Amino acid sequence: MKTSPNVRRYLQGLLAPVERKNTWQIAEHVGDPTPTAMQYLLDRARWDAHHLRDDLQKYVIEHLGDPDGVAILDETGFLKKGMHSVGVQRQYSGTAGRIENCQIGVFLAYATQRGRTFLDRSLYIPSIWLENKKRCKSAGIPDDVEFATKPQLGIQMLSRAFDVGVPIRWVTGDEVYGNDHKLRHFLVKHQRSYVLAVARTHQIHIGFSSHKLCDLAAEIPASQWHTLSAGNGSKGPRNYKWSVIKTQYEAPDGFMHCVLFRQSLSESRELAYYVVFAQSNTSIEEIVQVAGKRWCVEECFQSAKGEVGLDQYEVRSWHGWYRHITFSMWMHAFLTVQRAKAIDKKKRQLQ
Repeated sequence: MKTSPNVRRYLQGLLAPVERKNTWQIAEHVGDPTPTAMQYLLDRARWDAHHLRDDLQKYVIEHLGDPDGVAILDETGFLKKGMHSVGVQRQYSGTAGRIENCQIGVFLAYATQRGRTFLDRSLYIPSIWLENKKRCKSAGIPDDVEFATKPQLGIQMLSRAFDVGVPIRWVTGDEVYGNDHKLRHFLVKHQRSYVLAVARTHQIHIGFSSHKLCDLAAEIPASQWHTLSAGNGSKGPRNYKWSVIKTQYEAPDGFMHCVLFRQSLSESRELAYYVVFAQSNTSIEEIVQVAGKRWCVEECFQSAKGEVGLDQYEVRSWHGWYRHITFSMWMHAFLTVQRAKAIDKKKRQLQ
């Protein structure tokens, strides 16, 4: 899309130190007497937010792309009052940790050594919405939108990223995505390695028997647990005990399937479980590092909501949601790239 003055001013508003980055306060910051121009930009102006997303992916490839890049699937909730905002429903929000009246956005984040930011986004539309054509029309949902689960939305976003050449070696995500066999098969088909969390009751076959992962974990001898860091957190290295068991599932040449177990070092010895598809020579240390990258998306959500108003919109329509969210993603990527450039400059000065 052509960059209009209102687009530039909206982006400036997202970067500005205003209390809430909605159309009213952005308009006030840029000197408009009313939010009319900003509301028109988000809701009724003729332009495609998906084209803007495509430009964002090119920007991320250019400045943050890495052959060892990790793509991360996750969702976040946007708490809402009333029932008119597109896709809103009483549903579980991981952000709130409970069932709330909210919208759910599914996001694809990207993490490399140079930084982490977003690549794509999809608004989850509950099936009950799509059964009410009048309600969909009122919210501006296109006629060709069909119901898609969160993992299905994840597959769509990964497909787009693969098609435009985002360098992705690994994919990771929580149980919502790991428990979905279609998503796992999609990644195997495209020979993209993954470390995906699954439920404790997830079953695998060893020999002629089927085993729940929680039962297998209890049988792992102490000698097969390794204390490793999944990366640094706010309090230093995130150390856990880890163990890997290879499975006999058929894999493409040069690849393997295995399961990864994580045990807390605390007295609770809390366990987490992952299914892994990776190149045959991949070490447990590398697999553990990828498992730890899943937390990067939480950092992205936190910084995007705090710095560029990801959750501070007051729009109700389909177009309004996608346009504001995509603008916020763009500004998050911009800030991430600027930080990376500043770090590079400092390193050069120290050489």
